[in-house]
Amino acid sequence: MPAYLDHAATSPLLTEAKEAMGPWLAGGFGNPSGSHSIARAARKAIEEARDTVADCLGVLPGNVVFTGGGTESDNLAVLGRARAVPGPLAVSAIEHHAVLHAAHAAERLAGTPVRTIGCSTDGIVDLDALGSALDDSVSLVSVQLVNNEVGTLQPLAEVARIVRRRAPGAALHTDAVQAAPWYDVAQLGAGADLVSVSAHKFGGPQGVGALAFRRPVELEPLLYGGPQERERRAGTHNVAGIVGMAAALEVTARQRDAACRRVRALRDRLLAGLLVRTASTYETAAGREKAPGHCHVTIDGVESEALLVLLDGYGVCASAGSACASGAMEPSHVLTAMGYSAEQALGALRLTLGHASTEADVDLALRAVPAAVAQLRGFSPRGAGAPAPISWTPGQTAGALA
Repeated sequence: MPAYLDHAATSPLLTEAKEAMGPWLAGGFGNPSGSHSIARAARKAIEEARDTVADCLGVLPGNVVFTGGGTESDNLAVLGRARAVPGPLAVSAIEHHAVLHAAHAAERLAGTPVRTIGCSTDGIVDLDALGSALDDSVSLVSVQLVNNEVGTLQPLAEVARIVRRRAPGAALHTDAVQAAPWYDVAQLGAGADLVSVSAHKFGGPQGVGALAFRRPVELEPLLYGGPQERERRAGTHNVAGIVGMAAALEVTARQRDAACRRVRALRDRLLAGLLVRTASTYETAAGREKAPGHCHVTIDGVESEALLVLLDGYGVCASAGSACASGAMEPSHVLTAMGYSAEQALGALRLTLGHASTEADVDLALRAVPAAVAQLRGFSPRGAGAPAPISWTPGQTAGALA
């Protein structure tokens, strides 16, 4: 059985989400915008899901906009704000590309200035630089709650205080996609005006997300057509996806404390074992508060692309946490912003745990990673021998992890 250690990319569907979606996948087909009884049933399911999501995110139900995922939610916040209220956009250098690329699209298409805020060597946004970059002209500030690569928790409450003081007219957006599985976003994101989440990061289905409004924010929609979502996001609702998202978020919130304790212990054992068993391996942002499921290291003398191929053969599903362009690995923009060299950044390995992670996953990774690194470096690994490559199919994996 493979060790799935890529939960930050997507997490297996929770049983509760699958069960909630079942009726809408097995015959429920109403369009929530209609007026007949079948349409009304679909609309009722949407509004009940909206109540659940709103409660978990600490907003009023009318302030939840359902989207096609975290990327659309980020784009709606960034581009929607830039179109509605012209002015500079201030974004941290370590944002997800859904924010960075949206901001630079506004710059390219409409001439909107983008002010990029640097970070410290441990992956925390530079608060002094943020304050210096803000003034009354700024339209939007975007700082993610948890970094998607290294997992660092950002000081969003302090960010909010600086924004209110230096740019009181700006809207503050936070990409909470990686935070939602592990933290109370209603509490930690209380200072933000706009909050983005994505269902498949916390055991919901792929292809559905939400943008939550804590306060009134003027935005232009990205999609035009019908009046859905109070004319903020046109298009027929994904009823099954939205219902599944609400079920997954409710379970995640209810089980969060226990899940964090269990997964953090697994992560800590994994990290400690990697540092001991694999020479010249270093934890990124060591000593900082990170999401409990994030284990991110850099490994000297190894390129992530080759390492991931070997790990996949050993049955360990992981990622580098960096972008891939034209089939070649590029240095992570997050790590280069933190001061890592291109060579160091190309040796990054992101192992992320979640609700389906087990002790057996950690055991396999602690055998496979040292063996794969040693193979790439051209000598035998220390300690236990390499695990034999395993044979499996996507169908078997999905069934085992669901």
